[in-house]
Parts: sequence; C-alpha cells; structure tokens
Amino acid sequence: MQLTILDRIDRPAEDVVALILRGAHGPLAPWEPGAHVDLALPNWLTRQYSLCGDPRDRERYRIAVRHERLSRGGSDYIHRYLRPGRTLEVSLPRNTFPLVPAPSYLFLAGGIGITAILPMLRAAADAGASCSLVYAGHTYASMPFAGELRAAYGDRVTVVATGHDGRPDLAALAAGLDPETVVYCCGPTSLLDACEAVFPAERLHVERFRPRPRTFGPDTAFDVVCARSGRTVPVPAGESLLNALTHAGLPVPAGCREGVCGSCEVTVLEGEPEHRDDVGAAPGRMYACVSRSRSARLVLDL
Repeated sequence: MQLTILDRIDRPAEDVVALILRGAHGPLAPWEPGAHVDLALPNWLTRQYSLCGDPRDRERYRIAVRHERLSRGGSDYIHRYLRPGRTLEVSLPRNTFPLVPAPSYLFLAGGIGITAILPMLRAAADAGASCSLVYAGHTYASMPFAGELRAAYGDRVTVVATGHDGRPDLAALAAGLDPETVVYCCGPTSLLDACEAVFPAERLHVERFRPRPRTFGPDTAFDVVCARSGRTVPVPAGESLLNALTHAGLPVPAGCREGVCGSCEVTVLEGEPEHRDDVGAAPGRMYACVSRSRSARLVLDL
C-alpha cells in the first residue's frame, strides 16, 4: 500500500467528487491508462477506482466517485465525510484494462465510466493515433470532465445527454467502423451489453463495474495444495477459495470479491481452474474470490 494525503476535492459534475491524492512520502507508483487502485477508507471499507489523472504526474493520483443512492458505504462515506488533509492508503496500481497499440481508436464511455477512458484518450491522441470518444450520460450536468474533454479534443468528442438526445446509435457506429479501429468501452452494464451485441468481439475491450449474470454448474468441493507453505486446504462446495484460504491462515489480498477488479490473483502450478471472473485470467492464473476448480486438486504458488 502507498500512503497518500487527500490534497483537494473537486466537483466536476452533479453527485461526483474528484479526489486529488498526493504521495505522503514522495512520488507515487507509476501507472498506465486503464489502471485502477484500491482505496482503503477510514470506515474499514476498500473500494476500487480508476485512475483518471495524468500518468506523467508521479506526485498525484486523481480518482472520481459518483454518489450512489444505494451505496454499500463507500461512495456515501467519501461524499459525506472525507475532507482535504486526510491520510489515506491506496494500493499499487493494477491494470486489467490495458490500452493496446492501434492506429485508430473508438472510445465509448457511460457516466462514471469516463474515468477509465479519459487517460486512454489522452494517450492515444499524444501517440498520434486517430481517435474519437462518444460519451453518454443522463444529463450534461451529471457527466464529469465533459467540459475538460471538449476543450482538449474538440470535435473528436461527442457528448450525448440521453435524457434529451436519446441513446447513441451504436449500430451506426459499428457499421462505419474502420477495419483497423479498436473499440474501448466502460460504463453501465446496459452500455457494455449493447456494445458486445454490435461490435466485433476481437476488436472490443470492455471493463465492467459489476459481474455479468452467468450460470455455472453446481459447486463441487476440491483441495488446494499451497506449494510454498506445504499446506493442503480443503475448499467445500459452499465456500469460495478466497474464504477457505483466509480461514486456513493463508489470506490473499482481495478488493471487490466479485471477479471484476483482479486484486486476488493467484498462480496455478497444477490443476484446471474453472474461471468465473469478468477480468479474463492469464494462463496459469486465477482469481480466488469467484473461480473454482474443474479438477479435484489445484496446486497454487502460495
């Protein structure tokens, strides 16, 4: 974890605050567009937020938080109680949504999903790539950084207030897509599902705030052999791998516990994982919060 001080709170839109965090002991860890951090709050909650500042600024991180009316305690605490000067711990940046090199990009953002997309657009433009952004939100007043984006990128940015203009025509965007264009999308589930329905899967990259509904077979019990510690941990059918390891005294860091943040990644040395995450685990890796095992035994690098 990195120790930061809440330097400033901006209000870039209705019900949205931007937190400017500076390193308490010098430069902060480097990051690339698409990265997010875990923010440890004083009320004992930990939440994940995309970094939406400038990766070249090693002195400060910027994150933005919408006040959710049905908050589970994170956004409500941030909006009601955080004040400048507060010391906060943040994790090292983690990137499960990297910007791949391409000659052309189409960025699609819905609401607070602009936080992941904003530094991507900057990086693409700085690299000289052809790029455009379609940014949708219910009202103009509810859309953070809309003015900043239009001032910086002009007609490469299209801002759509769906309550007034209707939803973006994704089918038309897909029909006119150049063969070399890569599409990045972040926002609510409805937007991501609509993008997945019209854009070619091999050119579409999405980041989800919540896991997509999926149906799996019944949970089965399996054993985990922890290679470094020499321990064998049984994982019952009704318990997650993450919880079983924690109860055995072998805790794994975890953030969302829903398979979308990537913080609980473990290395698989033997066995066949059953991946249930929305991140897309690399070969030889799995996410302990939701994924299980297809084999009766897994060997992990723990």
